[in-house]
Amino acid sequence: MRVSTLRLLTFAVLAVWLTACGPSIYMAQDFRAYVPKHKTVAILPASVTMQLRPNQARNTSAEQLRNLEQQSGSDFQEKIYSWLLRRAGQRAYTVQFQDIMQTNSRLRESGIPFSELRNHSPQELAKILGVDAVLTTSVRTSKPMSDGAAVALGVLVGAWGATNQANITVNIHESDAGKLLWKYDYVANGSVGSSTEGMVNVLMRNASKKFPYTPKS
Repeated sequence: MRVSTLRLLTFAVLAVWLTACGPSIYMAQDFRAYVPKHKTVAILPASVTMQLRPNQARNTSAEQLRNLEQQSGSDFQEKIYSWLLRRAGQRAYTVQFQDIMQTNSRLRESGIPFSELRNHSPQELAKILGVDAVLTTSVRTSKPMSDGAAVALGVLVGAWGATNQANITVNIHESDAGKLLWKYDYVANGSVGSSTEGMVNVLMRNASKKFPYTPKS
């Protein structure tokens, strides 16, 4: 009897845990009204926050950490852009995605440094980039490396090692009023975070069925 009760309790806890770790997707009710107006979407560098372990933090200066976060943000931007390009033919997206080289060039010309992107509204950034909507990504990682001495090398080459958890949020805002049209929250655990590319593949594969700008979205 005790064994059965324990198994039932274990199953219930596992079910709750799996539900809590599942993706969460929001789409504005009037999203379809924007689709005919939108032709081009820009993908911004991701905003990455790394929460290092104490021993890792001691071996990493504030400047090094900022550089690592910026490099990781650029990696996410590139991998998401590449993923969408590869799927464009299959999914028949109703929009084009601005080349990230053009996106980053226009951001540099505007005088907005990478570290200041999050201080500007999606509406403002969309107008600077000359697009109809912007896709922004926020990534918060915990314990990105198992070895503090490998932080700098590991992140720069994409070898994240044993990532404990990564909380990822992808938003799409339209340009006119900056309204949030689509929001996707995802938690990646364990070996999912072994590389930026692997993380993006899992993230976008899970989001693909509900990704906007498709005929059935």
